[in-house]
Amino acid sequence: MDALQNEILVDLGNELGLLDLNTKEALKGKEQDVACLSSKIKNVIREVQMKRNYPEYFTDVQIAKDLEKHYSIIRETASFDYHQIGAEGQTSHNENGTNRTWKSRNDCLIGVFAYCG
Repeated sequence: MDALQNEILVDLGNELGLLDLNTKEALKGKEQDVACLSSKIKNVIREVQMKRNYPEYFTDVQIAKDLEKHYSIIRETASFDYHQIGAEGQTSHNENGTNRTWKSRNDCLIGVFAYCG
């Protein structure tokens, strides 16, 4: 899980301009943002694990392989959660003529089903 979490953190961190592209370290002044993003990624990974409801006999390696298959879902949901910071629970927002409407967070997790095997 740590490898997947780190991969998504680097990918999103670069996309959002939070990380130095060469060192993969947080840019000066962006440390708190990187910590928040990391927390969001960790939470989504745990949520996907819970939704997948793996059998007790599954090893950590099997779980990690399965989570890799959900990379894009985890990444999209973590990005959604990160961008909702400060607007949690809002479905739309209007200010100074600018209107924003967010999709449902559950839409990000479409495609995550309980494990059957």
